Amino acid sequence: MKVVVLGSGVIGVTAAYQLAVAGHEVTVVDRQPAAALETSYGNAGEVSPGYSAPWAGPGVPVKAIKWLLMHHRPLVVRPHLDLGMVRWGMSMLRNCTAARYEVNKGRMVRLAEYSRKCLEELRDQTGIQYDQRTQGTLQLFRTQAQLDHTGADIAVLKRSGVQFELLDRDGCVRQEPALAGVRDKFAGGLLLPGDETGDCFKFTQNLAAMAVMQGVQFRYGTRIQRLRFAAQQVDGVVTDVGTLKADAYLVALGSYSPLLLAPLRIRIPVYPVKGYSITVPITDATGAPESTVMDETHKVAVTRLGDRIRVGGTAELAGYTLKLHQARRDTLEHVVTDLFPRGGDARRAEFWCGLRPMTPDGTPVIGATRLPNLYLATGHGTLGWTMAAGTGRVMADVISGRKPAIDMNGLTIDRYAGAYR
Repeated sequence: MKVVVLGSGVIGVTAAYQLAVAGHEVTVVDRQPAAALETSYGNAGEVSPGYSAPWAGPGVPVKAIKWLLMHHRPLVVRPHLDLGMVRWGMSMLRNCTAARYEVNKGRMVRLAEYSRKCLEELRDQTGIQYDQRTQGTLQLFRTQAQLDHTGADIAVLKRSGVQFELLDRDGCVRQEPALAGVRDKFAGGLLLPGDETGDCFKFTQNLAAMAVMQGVQFRYGTRIQRLRFAAQQVDGVVTDVGTLKADAYLVALGSYSPLLLAPLRIRIPVYPVKGYSITVPITDATGAPESTVMDETHKVAVTRLGDRIRVGGTAELAGYTLKLHQARRDTLEHVVTDLFPRGGDARRAEFWCGLRPMTPDGTPVIGATRLPNLYLATGHGTLGWTMAAGTGRVMADVISGRKPAIDMNGLTIDRYAGAYR
């Protein structure tokens, strides 16, 4: 078939590559001059199936109030007239129960664990390089109370067969030797040894080049205006340089997906939640992290990417603005200098932000729609990099008419039937 993929972030490129391997004629459309120049460009660098969890959970509303009052706060809300944000927020609050958290985390881990296996296979098959490391994620708890409240997550990890290990201070230092000098600043940690790290931008750019070798055409610098509808299906993609026609269309536009779908009366609760990162050059390798350390207090990840440290975090609800705020940089600098004071020179850091496409329940929206030739791969939130390889494989299977290797229950748009359609 002829397939048009809308979006050249890590989700769109991975899907395009898998569709081409499956034998389809694939065209990717993006407004940027190259792949991975928006949300996939500067993310935290984690490939973390074990850390896959929804933001909505028991106690989160109370925690959110505390976060808003912190000096280096992980949550920022910039009030403005936006009914979409209000509706999304109310739906998120409805998911803040123990029962919903367990269901949603189970769905996320299912896709993320499958994606980990797909990434391993892709790496073995292609030899793709992206500053990858396979040394796990250390979720670092600064307080004993945080350490004592890991029960719900551990229960899901056990049921999903995800490896983990609870660590005391000494165990954390064995995993991340550079933490030895700040051991008084944390109580313990949760190690997820199956997690990986890597530069999402490098991966996506290199995979895009491999996709070209598979016959994929990339139409960069092309603005998507709307989906044309006729005879109860999509009849073409109208762009600023003409209309593209295909047999199937895959929307992988991240936070912008709902805007394109709304005129077709397909409504998904994906909302942009801005995240920030700084990329710090390493000045002392012995003082830098070996893999990823996730600061549970500030919700900031500190990741080793080759000769750089990527520091990513913050959830900012501010619509579609990409304005950089110095206070967010200050928070990221605080975390990396607090935990790894000798590792890098934060004064020389590159400061970046991107819009994470978040759903209220944390689970992405992938698979078919009510229109027979329209498919979705969006809403991955902070886990687009973690879930990309698996999402790409799933979408190639679904569009090709094959049964995916994982259970699609709870991952498709059907879970929003009635509320958002």
